[in-house]
Amino acid sequence: MEITFKKAAKADIELLLQVLKGAAQKISKKGVDHWQYWIDPPIEKISWVKEGIENGEYFFMSHRGDPLGIIRIMDQDLVYWSASQNRERAKYIHSLVIFEAHNGKGIGQKVIDAVASLARKEGCLYLRLDCDANNSKLCQYYEKQGFTKVMTKRFPYSINKLYEREA
Repeated sequence: MEITFKKAAKADIELLLQVLKGAAQKISKKGVDHWQYWIDPPIEKISWVKEGIENGEYFFMSHRGDPLGIIRIMDQDLVYWSASQNRERAKYIHSLVIFEAHNGKGIGQKVIDAVASLARKEGCLYLRLDCDANNSKLCQYYEKQGFTKVMTKRFPYSINKLYEREA
């Protein structure tokens, strides 16, 4: 399956926020306290999305024109990872949302593999991401995708596990 990545534009901010809100609501219905700040995002989270768009890091994903979800792919991440860790070439995955119509079809794994391929082409050693420590199913999912927990870190809105794997 070939996944196409299309950069989000400034005009897409509301759509991206709606996708993140929808994902938070879906997670909440499952009784998982993860991403709840996206339901009514504080200004710093909205600014984080705007910054990602301005930096060309947010993408809409599709397959043959069929929308699959969104993702933010960063070349460095000084918010979650230390400056010394950012010296190692890596791609950082954030805001990975697969639309509900495609859940359970292995799309997440294919997206991660596509980002890994991009990372290798750009000479990166690692893929890195974080996951809310309260979302044990998602943590287990990333571990099954070959990610290893590097550390746990407290943030204003959550406690996150930071994961990495070779690209």
